[in-house]
Amino acid sequence: MILMSSCGESERQPALEDVPDDSAQLRIAVMPTLDCLPLYVADEHGFFDRLGINVSLFPYMAQMDCDTAFAQGRVNGIVTDLVRAENMKLKGTGLQYVTATELSWQLLAGLHARITRLKQLDNHMVAMTRFSTTHMLSDRAVDSVQLQPERVFRIQVNDLRVRMSMLESNIMDALLLPEPWATAARNRNAYVLMDTRKLDIRMGVVAFNQRAATNRQITAFQKAYNMACDTINERGLKAFATLIEQRCGMRRRTVDSLKNITFSPAAAPRDKDRQMALKWLDEQRHIVARNNPFTVDSLLR
Repeated sequence: MILMSSCGESERQPALEDVPDDSAQLRIAVMPTLDCLPLYVADEHGFFDRLGINVSLFPYMAQMDCDTAFAQGRVNGIVTDLVRAENMKLKGTGLQYVTATELSWQLLAGLHARITRLKQLDNHMVAMTRFSTTHMLSDRAVDSVQLQPERVFRIQVNDLRVRMSMLESNIMDALLLPEPWATAARNRNAYVLMDTRKLDIRMGVVAFNQRAATNRQITAFQKAYNMACDTINERGLKAFATLIEQRCGMRRRTVDSLKNITFSPAAAPRDKDRQMALKWLDEQRHIVARNNPFTVDSLLR
């Protein structure tokens, strides 16, 4: 069983001297995923500059690399999922949610694995990232068909490009992917076993370090985000094909086959999604405490 850290100290409220002036740069870690498109559009179209905030985007291929950059102070904002974010908060990291995002995940099986039902995951490998939504979803898939957890081998593969290459080379049986990577996998005849959109699970968020931004900066960021969402919704994904190719590392045929989605304006993550993440994290903590009580406090350190 994969281990998890116990709850950390409560979040520290920022002192006045911690709060930056409005010239402070917002450095945001992003992923090559479709939920980041509003940030890419706002950056390309100058919406951040127009609203008077200094924003730089720092791309990473793995969510754990984003987290490391955030923990080390190289960035002060992050596009992530609620499981990872709530786990950081439980460990004492001061995070504030700026908006939910359109992050979705699909559990896909490679054609070579001949898996078309969740029950067939027995004795097969699934690529995921520990203590993320993908970890939680892999547990959900296993539990939903009453498989023995130890009979489904969860393999940590953090880099999305590596995860995709393992599908292409028939190394990995199944894997969890966000868009547009899920579309690229389907174009390679991967079979969809689970889709968070059909399950009404929304785990994507943009979060800032509590000491990173003033209220004015947050409001301006949200306005720029909304402007980008409106622009995408009005023009459609195809109008941003080149941008998606460049920022997500996709081939044009993958971008051309993306299904259009509607981007919602900036809003707090839903409480039911936060509670789902917290419930799963609490279950992991109790599993670890039951199996090895001496390791709980050292998890994910």
